[in-house]
Amino acid sequence: MTSGYKALIVDIEQASQILDEQYGIQGILQAQNGEFDFNFKVESHQGNYLLKISRPDCEADFVAFQTRLDKQLQAAGLDFCPQLIENKSGEAYGVWDLDGSPRMVRLYKWIEGKLWSSVVDPMGKALHSLAQCSSALSGALLGFEDDYADRDFKWDIAQGLWVEEHLSLFSEEQCQLIQPFLKAFKDNYGAYSGLRKAIIHNDINDNNIIVRYEDFEAEVCGIIDFGDAIYSQQINEVAVMLAYACMNRPDPLNVAVEFLKTYHNGFALEERELEHLYNLVAMRLILSVTISSLNAIAEPENEYLLISQQDAWTLLEKWASVNGDFAHYSFRSACAYTAHPNIDSFMDFVKTKDVALSTLFPTVPSTDGVFHVDMSLASSWLGPRYEFTDNDLMNYKLAKVQEAEGAVLIAGGYMEPRAYYSTKAYEREGNYGLEHRTVHLGLDVWLAEGSPLHSPFDGKVFSIYNNDNDKDYGPTLILEHEMAEGKVFYTLYGHLSRSTLDMWKKGDEVRQGEHIAYIGAEHENGIWNPHLHFQIMLDMLGNTHDFPGVAFPRELSVWSGLCPNPNLIFKESSLDLSASEEHKEEMLRYRKAHLGKGMSLSYKEPLQIVRGEGCYLYDIHGRRYMDTVNNVAHVGHEEESVVKAGQAQMGLLNTNTRYLNRHLLEAAKELLSTFPEQLSVVHFVNSGSEANELALRMAKTCTGRKDILALEVGYHGNTNATVDISSYKFDGKGGSGKPAHTHLVALPDTFRGQYRGEDAEGSYLNDFRTYLDGMEETPAAFIAESIVSCGGQIELPKGYLGRAYEMVREKGALCIADEVQVGLGRVGSKWWGFELYGVVPDIVTIGKPLGNGHPVAAVVCTEEVANGFANGMEYFNTFGGNPVSAVVAKAVIQRVKTAKLRENATELGGYWKERLEQLAEDFPIIADVRGQGLFLGFELCDDQQQPLPKETAFLSNKMKAYGILTSVDGPKYNVIKIKPPMCIDKEAVDLFMKSLRLIMAQIKEGA
Repeated sequence: MTSGYKALIVDIEQASQILDEQYGIQGILQAQNGEFDFNFKVESHQGNYLLKISRPDCEADFVAFQTRLDKQLQAAGLDFCPQLIENKSGEAYGVWDLDGSPRMVRLYKWIEGKLWSSVVDPMGKALHSLAQCSSALSGALLGFEDDYADRDFKWDIAQGLWVEEHLSLFSEEQCQLIQPFLKAFKDNYGAYSGLRKAIIHNDINDNNIIVRYEDFEAEVCGIIDFGDAIYSQQINEVAVMLAYACMNRPDPLNVAVEFLKTYHNGFALEERELEHLYNLVAMRLILSVTISSLNAIAEPENEYLLISQQDAWTLLEKWASVNGDFAHYSFRSACAYTAHPNIDSFMDFVKTKDVALSTLFPTVPSTDGVFHVDMSLASSWLGPRYEFTDNDLMNYKLAKVQEAEGAVLIAGGYMEPRAYYSTKAYEREGNYGLEHRTVHLGLDVWLAEGSPLHSPFDGKVFSIYNNDNDKDYGPTLILEHEMAEGKVFYTLYGHLSRSTLDMWKKGDEVRQGEHIAYIGAEHENGIWNPHLHFQIMLDMLGNTHDFPGVAFPRELSVWSGLCPNPNLIFKESSLDLSASEEHKEEMLRYRKAHLGKGMSLSYKEPLQIVRGEGCYLYDIHGRRYMDTVNNVAHVGHEEESVVKAGQAQMGLLNTNTRYLNRHLLEAAKELLSTFPEQLSVVHFVNSGSEANELALRMAKTCTGRKDILALEVGYHGNTNATVDISSYKFDGKGGSGKPAHTHLVALPDTFRGQYRGEDAEGSYLNDFRTYLDGMEETPAAFIAESIVSCGGQIELPKGYLGRAYEMVREKGALCIADEVQVGLGRVGSKWWGFELYGVVPDIVTIGKPLGNGHPVAAVVCTEEVANGFANGMEYFNTFGGNPVSAVVAKAVIQRVKTAKLRENATELGGYWKERLEQLAEDFPIIADVRGQGLFLGFELCDDQQQPLPKETAFLSNKMKAYGILTSVDGPKYNVIKIKPPMCIDKEAVDLFMKSLRLIMAQIKEGA
């Protein structure tokens, strides 16, 4: 095939004539882009097709090869590949004369869909379906032979060294990026050239992949354009796909790994092929930037050619930052091979050795075994961050363990997800948001400073280095050991004393049992409390004096293969990981069998959450999730001042309220300081449900009536009485409808309710009056959330609550403000939601946010209501207002004040709401943004204001994939509620919005 075709254009009229004459098909034609052919989409009664008409000097041999290839794929049943239609003569292609120029004509079934470039998130179903289709394609072509495919072609990676002639096109910096890959390609060319070969597509890129969308997820339905097909190393096919699939992703290696897991299942890759894959991806990118640069010289006016290079250069830079050996081991692991090819040799080596952990410390009088101390994320012994970052406290706790356990070695930590590493220092941007290196790769042994350390094996010094200068690990010694001829492994000893630096130099021989180091003191080992970090490595990954000690959770299959369990050497039963693993499936099975059948789990794939800090939750592996759901953790998950207050009082006294205790009074005083003076009496209870239950009892007692007036779609709790007034429950699944003594007025939703717009308030109030006047029995009370939560974060019209309260009070009924969800400063500008409307209720109910998760809640009422309720029947609550609950509640209120969380809710809530409104301009299905402070919501609707629950559910589940927990609510399940811990910061909001924009784009593309 040659370049420089004559641009003798085929127009639509001519193409229509060709189509009719060759195929007997009439239809509507639309010109399509094409590099080697004139392409037309055909819409006809018989179906849709792609008509391809060659340029005048296209080689007949090329077209003949293409048709033979097409038939091979059709015979293999690959319906995602071009389906060739024979012409009226029964031929695969025909020839048509256009003004003396013979044109070759082919017709294919049209593959309906969008290009891969439309895919916003290629990591999910899209990537795996691409891997499935391409592996099937590789299998179909493996035995196919055709002489034409064995040709010279500049896009063939195997022929790629021609680019060396054009290095002058690039800057010095670009050449420095390219040349190591070129050198590696040349150095390994002998082995590479011997890899299995086949005819490959060779150009499966964004513009040659067709996708369809189902439930907003793209799935590959077509691989087209075999114009670059060539006989070459089969692994090149994978390299080409990865070169494009990895573009514009924060973590390209992760893309490659996920692709290979599926591809290898359909078409097995050989171990020797995987050795070259990392470099071949780079070679394809180098071909791309070189050819683009040459084309830009030929077409200097075409700015797109230069722009399109940038993605390839960016990926080249990211790819170069990945260690090639680590990439190779990752590919092996993805394809179900052992991550490191020498692991079997290592296993054979350690089987012959008898080395107890204590043999590393023969002079330490701790010979009675090993005690495993748990420092994982889920460890209650480790405690909260303010404890485990207190060096003195941790040293004390370890000393107490030693005292209690006697002459044992305290050890642990291998494959332990640790909270220490959930900070920014261990953070990177993954393909689904931020992720942290949380999993510990070594074994820790806690010993006194200065304890001597002895070598477990013969070896030599690989490195001795003081990491104080750059990583704060203290001195580190690495030894190299031979396990078989030509095969070595390494042992690392970290957190040593500086005196160890004078003991060795690189290359020194070390004998088994020889004294090699001292444990460093706290001030010199780079971390709290003296201990040894011991780690095994099968490969140094290019490191000369240090090695990563922690890993990202999703890379554990690789890291565990590179850094085997030290207990394979020591064989200590207390360090056996299998005995302590928490098996998720077993937990789910037991929960299903023995917990209440109505108890639900969030998300299709439930989360196992083990730790909370601030506005974040952490799962068992250390994956961090931003919590925008849990308003119960009002001032932040496990907030220090609240936890300490509760712990201190729990260790002193916890009893009921029949004893005089100042803590109950102090909590009441602190709470009442946030209320208008009319609301002056507190009853402490345990939950929001109990608070509303008590409020109803108060109202009924004070008025002598039984009926309750409430808003539609309200939710007030899970007790009998509160479910009876919650239409969100009794009108929902499993509900039995409105009870006789419950009366409902319309939810005043001015966006999508019965009445809409600025003038809707009056209509809702008129209906309220009509309904109230028409009631046979006057109600005891009217109850309403100040911002309706489960109803969809509905803000009441500004004057609605004031007029409604007036009408209710005219009937002698009481007004109850349910502040369980929205109160205690969450709205920012006010302490309580009812204050937004300038009203004062008779009774206010408060829920567990008062205890930041501790079971404490309250009912605050006027003195008149309190007196009316005190009719002689004692109100007693065993746990309501106990001393522990009281000090916790006081601490929560004080934290809101001292940390200025109301101010944060005002400022950050306004910023968040503004960002959501801006996003709605780009994505109109965000039909309404509403709420106050850090109690926000946005509703998804189509252009006819019809709710979009499917899109909302997809959004919520996809946000979880990005590490952000959200909640869906509203009567039509089309509202995303935002009610995070009030300590959330701007960085978290920006991360939320970044992820939300990506998902909204995916919904838009897949609609």
